[in-house]
Amino acid sequence: MKDKSSNNNDIIGLPAEPQLPNKLSILPIGGRPIFPGIFTPLMVNSEEDTNVIEDAQNGDGYIGIVMLKNDKENPTLVDLHSVGTVARIIKRINLPDGGINVFVSTIKRFRIKKILSSSSPMVAAVDYLDDEEDNTFEVKALTRALMSEMKEISENNPMFSEEMRLNMVNIDHPGKIADFIASILNIDKDDQQKVLELVNVRKRMEQVLVFIKKEQEILRVQKKIQTELNDKVEKNQREYFLREELKSIQEELGIAGDSKSSDYQKFKAKIDSFNLEGEAKETVYSELEKFQLLDPHDPEYNSSRAYLGLVTSLPWNDSPAEKFSLTDARKVLDGDHYGLEDVKKRILEYLSVRKLKKDGKGSVLILVGPPGVGKTSVGRSIAKAMNKPFFRFSVGGEHDEAKIKGFRRTYIGAMPGQIIEGLKITKSKSPVFMIDEVDKMNASAQGDPSAALLEVLDPEQNINFRDTYLDIPFDVSNVFFILTANTLDGIQQPLLDRAEIIELSGYIDQEKMEIAKKYLVPKNLEKNGLKKSQVKFTRAALSLIATEYAREAGVRNFEKCIDKITRKLIFEQVLEFESSEKNADALGSSVAKKVFNIDVPEVRKYLGKPVFDESQIKTAGVAGTAIGLAWTSMGGDTLLLESISFKSEKGGLQLTGQMGDVMKESAQIAMNWSKKYAISNGIKDGKWFEENTVHLHIPEGATPKDGPSAGITMATTFMSLFTGKKIKPHLAMTGELSLTGQVLPIGGLREKTVAAKRNKIKTIIIPKANERDLEDIPEHVKKGIKFIPVSDVSEVIKLAF
Repeated sequence: MKDKSSNNNDIIGLPAEPQLPNKLSILPIGGRPIFPGIFTPLMVNSEEDTNVIEDAQNGDGYIGIVMLKNDKENPTLVDLHSVGTVARIIKRINLPDGGINVFVSTIKRFRIKKILSSSSPMVAAVDYLDDEEDNTFEVKALTRALMSEMKEISENNPMFSEEMRLNMVNIDHPGKIADFIASILNIDKDDQQKVLELVNVRKRMEQVLVFIKKEQEILRVQKKIQTELNDKVEKNQREYFLREELKSIQEELGIAGDSKSSDYQKFKAKIDSFNLEGEAKETVYSELEKFQLLDPHDPEYNSSRAYLGLVTSLPWNDSPAEKFSLTDARKVLDGDHYGLEDVKKRILEYLSVRKLKKDGKGSVLILVGPPGVGKTSVGRSIAKAMNKPFFRFSVGGEHDEAKIKGFRRTYIGAMPGQIIEGLKITKSKSPVFMIDEVDKMNASAQGDPSAALLEVLDPEQNINFRDTYLDIPFDVSNVFFILTANTLDGIQQPLLDRAEIIELSGYIDQEKMEIAKKYLVPKNLEKNGLKKSQVKFTRAALSLIATEYAREAGVRNFEKCIDKITRKLIFEQVLEFESSEKNADALGSSVAKKVFNIDVPEVRKYLGKPVFDESQIKTAGVAGTAIGLAWTSMGGDTLLLESISFKSEKGGLQLTGQMGDVMKESAQIAMNWSKKYAISNGIKDGKWFEENTVHLHIPEGATPKDGPSAGITMATTFMSLFTGKKIKPHLAMTGELSLTGQVLPIGGLREKTVAAKRNKIKTIIIPKANERDLEDIPEHVKKGIKFIPVSDVSEVIKLAF
């Protein structure tokens, strides 16, 4: 029912209680419950509720008023609260719209015992609830507390009429006082129903007192907010009048205008000097005029000022020029990086083309390699070699294209994307931009950053690149973009098509040692407050760090190991000094006099247990095993593949060792080829494969493994198992296998060769197509190793046994 009781309830007298009926016509009401002892009007609109009134007037005139739990059209017993108030109809007024207005006098609480009729009108058998009297001093104290607290609320709230205050004073029954207060308090209807259901007078009064306290707290907070608001308005008005007065005084004295006028003049002067044309000119001057008309207190004022500040900070008039020397560029690259000869060569070739064309448009490089190989530092060196400003930002894990293209100005706190922000910072139209971790971007509901980058890097589009915040075209075609990634797998093909790819494969141990001597050790000593001549690392010490503590492709962990040794060394010296000296000022000079030699014992002392144990050389000691070579982010590594067979009704192949999808496919191809080869050559028959399951495992199962380079190793492992023969000692192999038995090329041969040499491998079988890569491997690494190129896996089988 949609009926609501009036908020202006009146207390009626307490005459002798009439004889109440045992069954009542139930009138469900929405809104709030009605308490006993109230004279109140009820608006009745629906046909069902009109039937309840008609039925009551045709009988004894009593109805049961019960609050609905929800606003259901045709309520049943489960939709009603169990406790309501019995009321007598005093007067009825028919309204022109067909509804009726009845005045009722509520008498007493009741509880629904049983529904006698669920059709309209609903009739229920009821039990009447008497107040549980509790004539104690506690009830008297509660009565006084209620009256006192309500007096405070009524005085501070204009909604309380004088009539309400008089009614409250004239009630002499504690339970009725609690009912009346609950009916006029601005509390939730469920809380009012909770009070209605309380029969014990003392508990009812305690509950109402809690609600009064909450109402008082709300009123206090409301008053505080109103006071603060009034103070703020008065302050703003006072400041406004003072500013106007100050402006008048400045005009009288001939002093320059306010900051807004000053900003406008500065913006206009700069924008005039840009000589903008077309859309850019129209948009910027329109914004400038808008800024002039805005009041400094207008919310849009700061937004407009920030926008014009960005526009005037961009290098509109910068004239890109390619002024650099290849000789100087080579010196910079050689001075900043050891090794990476192929990388340096390709960069210099790239720069020579730019120098010849005298046009840098469409220049995009992608530097690909494992962490720590120097991608970012190579980018800095390129900028240094070209005499251009350098700006770097990362998009790793980014899922919002606004990082690239900016946010709309309609949003609070909107800002331009990183491309425009970089131009603002470098103040150049042709800087070097490095965008890191492009292989780790993700598409989401906020857009695809990769797709946004396509527009930035496309020479056909970036002449008129449109940042969402700036919203006018800006030429970014002269920016030299350098992208970095760990792998090419996560980069979209259209993005790769726009760039020149340069791979940084990583460093072998000897290169790490040279890098440490020339760069890492001096840098670390300076960082820790020591002179370059104070700490000397032997070649054996640096070699030990490279092989047993920092085997990754880059040199970050190598640098961390050197830093750890230096810190522990300094710790010992400071501890020794403090135990013998008292003058703290002499610490620096005391340590500066000492020279430290770091050899193998010192490395083991300061770095502790090796991360990579070289005592366990992987060997294929039994039939069914073979050694493969793999490339990982830690550099090259050897893989010992193991296989066994066992009787099984299912047959087939079982794989373990955390293989990725690519490696699982390689294993299946190797198994099918080996099965065909074994049957064709009479090694095994088809029935054996139906009755036996072959299990292939790669140890170190906690480490994920994937990649297309273990095909021939798996095939060799299976053939060793089928024939019962062990492979030759000190033999390893790498190469992918096709279903027809062709050996396909692989990557990372240099790193794999280093790993093989470390594990005492004497012979390496490689794909024929990788024979050309042997030129990139230093002679001291290849020394003592025999490389055998093959084009078919049958050659591998003949060489392995």
